[in-house]
Amino acid sequence: MPDLLSIYHRLPYPLRDLAASLRGCYLGYWRYTAKTESLISEYLSMENWSDVKRQAWVEEKIAFVLHRAATQTPYYREQWDRRRRQGDKASWQYLENWPTLSKETLRAAPKQFIADDCDIHKMYHEHTSGTTGKSLDLWWSRETVRNWYALFEARCRRWHGVSRHDRWAILGGQLVTPVYQRQPPFWVWNAGLNQLYMSSYHLAPNFIPAYLGALQKYKIAYLWGYTSSLYALAVQVLRQNCKDLQMQVVLTNAEPLESYQRTAIEEAFKCPVRETYGMAEIVASASECEYGKMHLWPEVGHVEVMRENSPVPLGETGELICTGIFNVDMPLIRYRVGDEGSLNAVSGCACGRSLPLLGKIHGRVDDVLYTADGRRIGRLDPVFKAHLPVIEAQIIQEELDKLTVRFVPAPEYRPNDGQSIIERLQARVGNVQVKLEPVDEIPREANGKFRAVVSKIAPPNAK
Repeated sequence: MPDLLSIYHRLPYPLRDLAASLRGCYLGYWRYTAKTESLISEYLSMENWSDVKRQAWVEEKIAFVLHRAATQTPYYREQWDRRRRQGDKASWQYLENWPTLSKETLRAAPKQFIADDCDIHKMYHEHTSGTTGKSLDLWWSRETVRNWYALFEARCRRWHGVSRHDRWAILGGQLVTPVYQRQPPFWVWNAGLNQLYMSSYHLAPNFIPAYLGALQKYKIAYLWGYTSSLYALAVQVLRQNCKDLQMQVVLTNAEPLESYQRTAIEEAFKCPVRETYGMAEIVASASECEYGKMHLWPEVGHVEVMRENSPVPLGETGELICTGIFNVDMPLIRYRVGDEGSLNAVSGCACGRSLPLLGKIHGRVDDVLYTADGRRIGRLDPVFKAHLPVIEAQIIQEELDKLTVRFVPAPEYRPNDGQSIIERLQARVGNVQVKLEPVDEIPREANGKFRAVVSKIAPPNAK
């Protein structure tokens, strides 16, 4: 099998554009049909259903998925057969009787989750590196792909007055430009999807003017991408006092959006910033409306919030356990997505949509620091608030009492700013040693995503 990425990287730039456009046409064939607009209208109309109607619809979908998983999916069928042989008489018709599913189990035998009546060779194969950079294989039928992109179009783009027909730019994890390349262009134009795909791996300050020039040249209407990459771009736009750019909206994905990031991106691109949440496994999704509320997409999955195998009260934070009802050909039941968050205890929104509300997504379960007294410390973004002259930072825990803060200092950074970081961190974590490590840039994960907190120690037993 030839290394297609290496071949692509050796192409002259115009041929990279052509390769990206051909790929875009292929993806467009899978995603869109003449029925896409009617599907979009259908999904938009479902946003106004009553809670009773929606709950009945969701319960019917869950019942169908549980039946299909238990009787037509090899992994689950064997699981239930084994339980029966051991005398377990629990009914698979009740969601609470199903054990949680780990990402490692799915990764080890992904084809065991495909329903018997599906032909894998006729399905779309999604190979994702995931948040942790570990690969995952998933398969979607053509119908699932087309329904998904219609829902995506309705809830992400149409809510904010843009569409797939507008010119848009994305900062994502694809290696559209070799990392060793030090001259622009750091992007490709994908004519098949009206998309300027920009590298997340070349956002050094001296390259930013080239990025901004590309946004103007291609007349980009809105931005989409990793939160950290969009923030890095926005910081340089502000620092270089660029005032010629204005987008209709900036949509973030893949990473939580912190308030200081939202402020910078809004100011840089003179438009609203809207957060989205989801994963390639399609078991939960949410997007932010024009009133700043995160609405869950009930058509995608059922979300439970758990702590130590018990549900937490509404509004409290816990691990998200999700059951997908959208991709019924590869059902994932009570799947541990690896994120922490909460469901909103308040219902109703000024936007008028009756979709349920998601609370805050706090990031990955393992994006926390551990303390000697058994605490798990997340939400460390306040450490870098208050206009500290730091462009971006990453906290690394090597031992229980030793932290390293890698950071990219802004030109006005002074030693007392570093002392402020140490004090703010110790105020939250306790008496720990903090080492400051200024760097030119913070490396991204293999998938191009940025991790603000990296703990290299095993979780100690909570006291």
